[in-house]
Amino acid sequence: MSDICKATKNNIKRAAEIIRTGGLVAFPTETVYGLGADVYNAKAVAGIFAAKGRPAFNPLISHIADIDFLSEYVQTDERSVALAKRFWPGPFTMVLKRKDHNGAMDLACAGLPTATVRMPNHPVALELIRESGVPIVAPSANRSQTISPTTAEHVEESLGGRIDMILDGGACSVGVESSIVDVSSSDVVLLRAGGIAVEEIEDFLGQKVIISHGEPDRPSSPGQMLRHYAPSHKLRINVEKPEEGEFYIGFGWQNNADLNLSPDGDLNEAAANLFAYMRLADEMAGDKGIAIAPIPETGLGLAINDRIRRASYNK
Repeated sequence: MSDICKATKNNIKRAAEIIRTGGLVAFPTETVYGLGADVYNAKAVAGIFAAKGRPAFNPLISHIADIDFLSEYVQTDERSVALAKRFWPGPFTMVLKRKDHNGAMDLACAGLPTATVRMPNHPVALELIRESGVPIVAPSANRSQTISPTTAEHVEESLGGRIDMILDGGACSVGVESSIVDVSSSDVVLLRAGGIAVEEIEDFLGQKVIISHGEPDRPSSPGQMLRHYAPSHKLRINVEKPEEGEFYIGFGWQNNADLNLSPDGDLNEAAANLFAYMRLADEMAGDKGIAIAPIPETGLGLAINDRIRRASYNK
């Protein structure tokens, strides 16, 4: 068992001390709960991979608490600073060239010449980063290839006994991970759809964003592996009529659903419910498995469909 601690000032100070001394702390963000370690402590970062059972070639996101720190951490330009000022704090992550090639960061960056950085929009996360005094590298706080956690209890179910502390800041408000955009070259490339719709990024930049599905065997950012976010049951997607005995997750008009991501067809509501409903479905599904209704490929639907496609992938 790992301690679940309310995110009081004293407990955040305790958590920061754990980070500084090489331990692992799960903490809330607006997207999902993250499993945090000091980005400069390679042993601690290795502990994240061990706790999650995560492939070591899959890079991790560094979380910072102040926009001004970005230029100290990575190479920036006018465009990346403007994006940070527009979308931070929030579910928006940038891939940028590393400032130097500090060997301690190699594991967190999967040996790549780039670093993946965001500033979360959650007071607990921001206070923890500031108290720790270092960027906190943090993937989702769950066993690799399982459903991402949106409550402290989800973290305990998945990683209990494997980590040092869980800071409980309540349920996450966004419910899907951040959008990841590579701005390390002249093109702007969406590597992972997430909490900021690609249309919103394009509107701000005044240019087209290239959508990449990456190289699953050599990911350049988190969330690009073919099988990811997966329940233990077989999962079918884009299903308008489930088979007899399937646990059915609906969206919008479906009145035959066991759970409905959003009866009103609200993609924000669907995104916030996605992982929690997949977890419930996995607990309640029988031999026939799980089916999910079609989700529109617009706005946050792009991120939702990315998650359920990866969750349903079979080699």
